[in-house]
Amino acid sequence: MSKNAAATKKLFALALGPLLFALSLALLPGFAFQVRAAVGLLLWMCVWWVLLPVPVAVTAFLPIIVNAFLDLVPMDTVTGKYFSEITILLLGADLLSLSWEKCGLDKRLAMRALCVIGPNIRQQIIVWFLLATLLSAFLPNAVVCAVMTPIAVSMLKFVGETDIPASRIAAVIMAAIVWGSGIGGLGTPLGGAMNLVAVDYFEQLTGQEYAYAAWTLHLLPLLALICLLNLVLVFSIKLDKKTLPGSRDFFLTEYAKLPPMNRDEKVGLLMFCLATVLAFLRPVYAAWLPGLKPAYVFLLLGLLVVILPSVQTGRASLLGWKEAEQGVLWGLLFIFAGGTALGAIITDTGAAVAIAGLVSGLNLTGGFFTILVFTAFTVMLAETASNTAAAAIALPIVISVTQGAGLDPIPYIYISAAAFNAAYMLPTSIRAIPIGYGLSPAFLFRHGLKQTVATILAISVIGWAFMRFWPYFCAV
Repeated sequence: MSKNAAATKKLFALALGPLLFALSLALLPGFAFQVRAAVGLLLWMCVWWVLLPVPVAVTAFLPIIVNAFLDLVPMDTVTGKYFSEITILLLGADLLSLSWEKCGLDKRLAMRALCVIGPNIRQQIIVWFLLATLLSAFLPNAVVCAVMTPIAVSMLKFVGETDIPASRIAAVIMAAIVWGSGIGGLGTPLGGAMNLVAVDYFEQLTGQEYAYAAWTLHLLPLLALICLLNLVLVFSIKLDKKTLPGSRDFFLTEYAKLPPMNRDEKVGLLMFCLATVLAFLRPVYAAWLPGLKPAYVFLLLGLLVVILPSVQTGRASLLGWKEAEQGVLWGLLFIFAGGTALGAIITDTGAAVAIAGLVSGLNLTGGFFTILVFTAFTVMLAETASNTAAAAIALPIVISVTQGAGLDPIPYIYISAAAFNAAYMLPTSIRAIPIGYGLSPAFLFRHGLKQTVATILAISVIGWAFMRFWPYFCAV
């Protein structure tokens, strides 16, 4: 592409974002100004994130700028997202991974991963996706994605995929991790706050305590089928090679040549393991330390690597603060924050509720079409706001509509739970994490759109079939 053509394309993309914002303000009659502005901001940010006329981190600050001019919601609501708990968690995880680079632990972990998984790309995708899915059933999906992505990136760099943004293989593996981290939350009620919203509604409807095992018994078959579909679509992405450089025997030989793990590596690994274990065991100590959430555990242990002296090299710390300032993926933090700030504006302006009103006004009387509408609506909420907001907004509508039509809301809640765990295409929520490591937002959107459409259809079809042919699915 010539320089003139590239400049014209950039100018078009640059103008398209604010143009869609203006059109949203002008052409959405019947909605409050704040609602029209929130929808316009969503369109603006989506266009800039996908077409990239400016860096993705710059787009992430649009919620602050637009809110400063239009005062859509209290500014504290917006700016607070730029140092939220999840942002703090990502900062702590970033500090831990930087300490790995200083002591060589990243290379050791990368080689070990290659020894276990092997160089076959399809096998790599399966292992990273399924591991992320399994872990996120029990751990916060942000923790899983933040921990697994740098390990995968280290492995890729070790085998020569040093230009991560340009690497097709890196893009597919990082997408597999973030998509697995997202959908895996469906596996148990512990997979995220959104699932606990559903649990609360189950208890309100039945008047009795909800057994967590029932969640897994109802939704594990659905999760397995969605994962199979997701993997098939990932495998359909064209790659320039089928294997990474090297063989399993080569990696085993190279790993055997490494010296024994030194003390700095052991400390770095201990910090990582301790952060992960404490995040998993949060319910055990929550009553005694209610404020020590996983985000603050990761920050504490991340700061410790800046404080603790290096035994191996004699340096003042495992990771110098100047090195931390230069190495932290600040863009990642801003992208994640911008996505959550956008979600807050969509929720707090009433834009999500306004769209929900349109859904509840449809003539939904049960059956496949009702399931499809509920699923598509909930997935779109999860994409643009957050999984928890999607649950909080969609479930009351699902219950109201089904009860109004004389239907049992229980199976529709289970289907909606699958929907608010399924989000793939926009760099909001945890999908900002691989973007910070170099994944192209356009790649995420293009292939995530396929995953989104296919998953909406799959949830709808499977949910309808379960309701019709599996009586247990309709019981709590």
